[in-house]
Amino acid sequence: MTAFLALLKRDVLLALRQSTDLGMILGFFVIAAALFPFGVGPNPEVLARLAPGITWVLALLAVMLSLDRLFQGDYEDGTLEQLALSPMPLSMLVLAKALAHWLTACVPLIAVAPLIALMLNLPAAGYGVLIAGLALGTPSLSLIGAVGAALALGARKAGLLVAVLVLPLYIPVLVFGVTAVDAHLTQIATGPHFLYLGAILAAAIPLAPWAAAAAIRHSVS
Repeated sequence: MTAFLALLKRDVLLALRQSTDLGMILGFFVIAAALFPFGVGPNPEVLARLAPGITWVLALLAVMLSLDRLFQGDYEDGTLEQLALSPMPLSMLVLAKALAHWLTACVPLIAVAPLIALMLNLPAAGYGVLIAGLALGTPSLSLIGAVGAALALGARKAGLLVAVLVLPLYIPVLVFGVTAVDAHLTQIATGPHFLYLGAILAAAIPLAPWAAAAAIRHSVS
């Protein structure tokens, strides 16, 4: 646990020092959302209907922008190989890095999500469900993204490969996150949607670190 916390602290501090990456992610999130009224028209009712889907899709794409830094830097300078040889299980290393990614990439997106919802005229009643869905769904995005980032280590055009690998796996999280907001706004129970998001997270916590660890072990061997 001490090694886990030390690695988590290290990755969080490194991400905070590279503030331009965070600025790029948040900038993409806000600017892309601001472009949608020009594309679909400024009709408030249309924007309100599309707001949950737009917010979730942009959050998903913004998360993908930061997946490269999960392992690539450590892989290039040899740190990942040393970590793989350490006594700490490799799956715990992946879990620590995924948690650090969620704290530094996804939590800021969750904090900015109400601003995006306001820009897109989402009814105030949907704000809480939107934020709760993002809080429950984005950890799965980080964990699944860790698998894609590990599989792409050493590959040419790794960013494109990661996108191809993880986008199909992101679809269930996207669907249940969006439909939870839509269900709440139409006065339908949101419990089943959150249960599905929780089930995806519960499956991703043990399976994603194990799969990513196997990919890393193959890459550094």
